[in-house]
Amino acid sequence: MGKTLFDSPSFANHEGVHAFTDEKTGLKAIVAVHSTARGPACGGTRMWNYASAEEALEDVLRLSKGMSYKNAIADLEMGGGKSVIIGDSKTQKSPELFHAFGRAVDTLGGTYYAAEDVGVSVSDIAEARKVTPYVLGLSDGPEASGDPSPVTAEGVFRSTLVVARRLWKQDDLTGLTVALQGIGHVGGYLADKLHAAGARLVMTDVNTALLAEVAARTNAEIVTPDAIYDVKADIYAPCALGATLNLQTLDRLTVKAVVGAANNQLATPDIGDILFQRGVLYAPDYVINGGGIINVAAEMNARLSGGAYDPAWVEAKLARLIQTFEEILERSATEGRSTHLIADAIAEARIQAAAETKAEALKRT
Repeated sequence: MGKTLFDSPSFANHEGVHAFTDEKTGLKAIVAVHSTARGPACGGTRMWNYASAEEALEDVLRLSKGMSYKNAIADLEMGGGKSVIIGDSKTQKSPELFHAFGRAVDTLGGTYYAAEDVGVSVSDIAEARKVTPYVLGLSDGPEASGDPSPVTAEGVFRSTLVVARRLWKQDDLTGLTVALQGIGHVGGYLADKLHAAGARLVMTDVNTALLAEVAARTNAEIVTPDAIYDVKADIYAPCALGATLNLQTLDRLTVKAVVGAANNQLATPDIGDILFQRGVLYAPDYVINGGGIINVAAEMNARLSGGAYDPAWVEAKLARLIQTFEEILERSATEGRSTHLIADAIAEARIQAAAETKAEALKRT
């Protein structure tokens, strides 16, 4: 018998995995709903030129589980889901493609809400909104939260300051070198904040034109994509795709901390343990990059209540998230356990508690 979805190492008792195609527009999409224990599954839509459907499936399974954990750790009334569109975002986008994607999301009846991610913009999501209410991250209307990237970057920046205080006993980044991998949606905003706080930046990205632009305004040194791992730096900030912390890159890194915005930075969970054993502080990605989904949650709150987007609510949630990060670091130091295991335990406990409450409520109906 051939390999099935259930044999995938990334399958984690997902509630649903849905494949959608549309011949007219060329849409090939997968939506993975990991958990709705805490509320409707919510997570971004990634458009990427995957080498195979299997690669796309593995990515969406990992990312959707990560969203369950991210939403739980940010204490949001949301479950975890994710969607991927197989294709080149530079050449294959069209309004019709996102109309087809919106119709696909609509068939799930609010089990999953889509938002922006790599390769997908606010305007793309606005096209999907024309055919379904189950999208978030819009730029128009009183409830609209707009591009979540600046809030994501703010959370990662504040986490970097937490790390600087913990490791170097300083309140800014003066004298510290950050190796920044990826200056797209989030990385560019983060670069500006790091530079303003005094950091020396060494950066890379496959988009050479954008890289030159960001490097010019932040006085950054540019290196090739592969060379970023060999930079003599204090902090490695992965802000591109995931799994860049792996057995091939670990021995090349000389940093004391990893603080970045990318999802699923650890190729395998044991990489987090290796970092801990080597004395490298790892900021769990789904903890510190939760600012964007907090911003999106504010839009959902406004839509459900008929009110308006509330920046004060976003700030309060973001501040609490940074406190949670500090608690994770403190527990890691006192318990002698890696940060990713402690973060996972907190998220899993919150998801399990919600699932049990939901099950009890169903029994009473």
